[in-house]
Amino acid sequence: MATVTQVAETSPAARGISYKWIALSNTTLGILMVTINQSILLISLPDIFRGIKLNPLTPSNTSYFLWVFMGFLLVTAVLVVSLGRVGDIYGRVRMYNLGFAIFTLFSMLLSVTWLVGAAGALWIIIMRVFQGVGGAFLFANSSAILTDAFPENERGKAMGINGVAAVSGSFMGLILGGVLAPIEWRLVFLVSVPFGLFGTVWAYLKLEDNGIRIKAKIDWLGNAAFAIGLIAVLTGMVYSLLPYGGHPTGWTNPWVLGAIFGGLAVLGLFVFIENRVAEPMFRMGLFKIRAFTYGNVAALLAALGRGGLQFMLIIWLQGIWLPQHGYSFARTPLWAGIYMIPLTVGFLIVGPISGILSDRYGARPFATGGLAISGVSFLLLELLPMNFQFVWFALLVFLFAVGMGLFFSPNQAAVMNSLPPDQRGVGAGMLNTFQNSATVLSMGLFFTIVTLGLASDLPSHLFHGLVAAGVPSGAARQVANEPPIGSLFSAFLGYNPVKELLAPTGALSHLSAHQAAYITGRSFFPKLIEQPFANGLHLAFDFAALATLVAVVASALRGGHYLHSKHSIVEELAEGAAGAASAAPFGGGSPVEIGADAMLSSPVDS
Repeated sequence: MATVTQVAETSPAARGISYKWIALSNTTLGILMVTINQSILLISLPDIFRGIKLNPLTPSNTSYFLWVFMGFLLVTAVLVVSLGRVGDIYGRVRMYNLGFAIFTLFSMLLSVTWLVGAAGALWIIIMRVFQGVGGAFLFANSSAILTDAFPENERGKAMGINGVAAVSGSFMGLILGGVLAPIEWRLVFLVSVPFGLFGTVWAYLKLEDNGIRIKAKIDWLGNAAFAIGLIAVLTGMVYSLLPYGGHPTGWTNPWVLGAIFGGLAVLGLFVFIENRVAEPMFRMGLFKIRAFTYGNVAALLAALGRGGLQFMLIIWLQGIWLPQHGYSFARTPLWAGIYMIPLTVGFLIVGPISGILSDRYGARPFATGGLAISGVSFLLLELLPMNFQFVWFALLVFLFAVGMGLFFSPNQAAVMNSLPPDQRGVGAGMLNTFQNSATVLSMGLFFTIVTLGLASDLPSHLFHGLVAAGVPSGAARQVANEPPIGSLFSAFLGYNPVKELLAPTGALSHLSAHQAAYITGRSFFPKLIEQPFANGLHLAFDFAALATLVAVVASALRGGHYLHSKHSIVEELAEGAAGAASAAPFGGGSPVEIGADAMLSSPVDS
């Protein structure tokens, strides 16, 4: 049976003013380090694959590219709930410190990669997976540590500052990758090591476990079902990006469909288990809290709408806009990061302010309004021509960032404020799982939508354009029949798509120097792909706007300013222990449940 090890948390005021800033600065460093590492590979992949002497665009190597690219995010999505629950049981700070150490260790191992070819790619994938485990420890426990450290009326501000670090890290990674990778690709991993060593020691010396904790058994059955189900679904989404059987995507691949639908079935079994196990990993009872439920739904749908946006905008810049404005394909990854700076600036300005205001007025007006602004920005982006004037692109991307800045910190703080003190780790893990899983799903959906849009028009555009430029019809037809995802990956990685497509045919060697220079120049491919890419991109924007609209509704339904009442936590725990008379079907014993009064207690209306 679960037992209470600490029945009352030390109040933030009792710990002194300085502790909350120590907690904020350390968790901000941790989140910044993780998000930099998530995005730094977007720009560094060409140099990394050149360094290990492996061409990621060769069909047999595409899976290596996908796993180097997506493995880290997939692992963090799967593990954050489990590790949040472990933090509730064994101590959030202890688990957070362990995460810092794990992340730093595997950053070191990545920076000393000596293998080449497929072996080098496998080494990087495995080390990135374990680095993702460290990142999951940090993600799962940082929000709970902040919630323990800050009083209720300052948590929005804390989440806002922490959220700024997360968004800033994603764009700092783009710049750092563009600067460091051409010098030495191993530096993109080594750059985290000094910060990781410092953060690990600092966290160990300064952070304190002051939250309520309950001794409980690990829900091994639930953990296994959740991990198997979510890994299967997300892996299926990753492999759906690869063409199969003459189709431009993998949605006709029985293994992809089996993984996705089989994973969903296992997740259904997971829900069944969690409703019956004595000490569940996934606290279904938390969904009785209105603010928690609708905050999570809004976060999931918002991530589903925005998760793939960054990659589509980067491909738009790298594959079409930047080459037509004088940048070689090799330089486009760095400059795409630079031209995306308005996205960072918008969040930097609005994120902390919205958090501070939500502490006073509640999350609903800011989170709901922010989502509405972001949804409108998706629709306005459709009005831009493919070869736009940058000022309009910058303004719309900035507007999107303002909307997300208004949403993120108030929503994060509102979800954390709604949780009982002993459930903050698992609650934060659940929120992060919804967001991270939706991000992976969003990438798969965005790439699928855009690829299908390209598949309908790109082959004829490519064929006629290449023949008109002097390429023999046989070679032109071979190139036109290649899956369009290859062109997207080429542009994304900073390769010249036409050169990559024509190389296997040998057609370039039979053209005059003038013809070859024209076909592989900066304007030929971008102009060919403009209209087909626009068709797919507009469909993706429509999907994102629809997902965001539903998120607006969910956010509006969250209720007023809700703070979980702490005064009765001892009584609730005692009632839960006394009332659990019957043994659960899985694992025996009795859970300590959170009292129903806490779940359904009235919100504090602003």
